[in-house]
Amino acid sequence: MSEGDLIIHVCTACRRARADLPEGYDQPGLALAEALAERLLAKGSTIPVVPVECLAVCKRPCTIALSADGKWTYLIGDLDTDTHLDEIVGAAEAYATSANGIVPWKERPQSFRKGVVARVPPLPARQQG
Repeated sequence: MSEGDLIIHVCTACRRARADLPEGYDQPGLALAEALAERLLAKGSTIPVVPVECLAVCKRPCTIALSADGKWTYLIGDLDTDTHLDEIVGAAEAYATSANGIVPWKERPQSFRKGVVARVPPLPARQQG
């Protein structure tokens, strides 16, 4: 697997309604970022997990972004630490080995097929000189 410059951003501001908590919500991105970083490290991966303040997808917690230089960026929502951790890792690995960031539909885990919020084109390469 060529991980290149892939970064997984995890929204830590997302709030999920939880009637069982005094605040009435939790922030699942905090746990997701930590668990995802641990899982990747355990697999020997060097893909960084970067917590970010907000990905502006508040109605679909928890949200991540997969991005790398020269590749399309994917924004994926409705993710859960307990049920989607391995799918996120698998999707990140498939993304990393893709030429342009586009993972074929059939190769995407179910959570990514249903959770895509946006696919953003890569920035054009800068001209040196």
